[in-house]
Amino acid sequence: MSKLSHLDAKGAAHMVDVSAKPVSAREAIAEATVILSEEAFIAVMDGTAPKGDVLAAARIAGIMAAKKVPELIPLCHPLAIAKAALEFEPDPARHAIRIVATVATSGQTGVEMEALTAASVGALTLYDMIKAVDKSAVIEQIRLLAKSGGKSGDYKAPAAKPPAPLADRARPAVSKGRAKPAPLMGEVAAPRARSQGAAAEQRREAFRAFMTSRRLRPTLWAKQAGVPSGEILGFLTGRSRGFSQEVAEKLARAARVQVGDMFS
Repeated sequence: MSKLSHLDAKGAAHMVDVSAKPVSAREAIAEATVILSEEAFIAVMDGTAPKGDVLAAARIAGIMAAKKVPELIPLCHPLAIAKAALEFEPDPARHAIRIVATVATSGQTGVEMEALTAASVGALTLYDMIKAVDKSAVIEQIRLLAKSGGKSGDYKAPAAKPPAPLADRARPAVSKGRAKPAPLMGEVAAPRARSQGAAAEQRREAFRAFMTSRRLRPTLWAKQAGVPSGEILGFLTGRSRGFSQEVAEKLARAARVQVGDMFS
């Protein structure tokens, strides 16, 4: 007898008979990460991508994909999906967007493939929406994070290996000539220096941690504060050294904190 449930005693593939299994609440969470160029990352977060709202399109595509799994993967069972949701976690330091898909149902088999498919198609849609800006974007680390319910019980993925630094990733060759200033949100920013000092980087890391702890999205937070989202993205990506007092106060007011709280 094969140890693989999708193979019968003769080794032939078949759909597993789950009719004798009890109905139970089941949930699965999967992730996928898309690594972008700085320009593409800013376009996604600022809503200026050529095709429109990248994250909205990726979210709808992922949800639709979760409901289409039996049509895509031959031996999967048709399931009544009770929940399908995608969340996006931007990582400005890596110019990356992490997609987290959650799928739930009450049934006789799990929804791991539905969650994995939702995350995968969400990532593919994100790529399609931004490929005009960055064809070298990379989709990586598609995996199951957790599942619950069923005979096998709960599962939680081991911690992932730390991602390689952005500087170590293969990117298209660029000219070795003198770097030219690049336009950013109506201003001209000089090329990023190799080192901006430990104090400046510590301040930037504190600001990132503040945003993560309060689940603040750059575009939405900037809109609420009445400032260009490029102010936040420029600081997060190292294109600017900080904010003017006026911008800092507006951001703090929108987040309902003191200015110093954003950097401590």
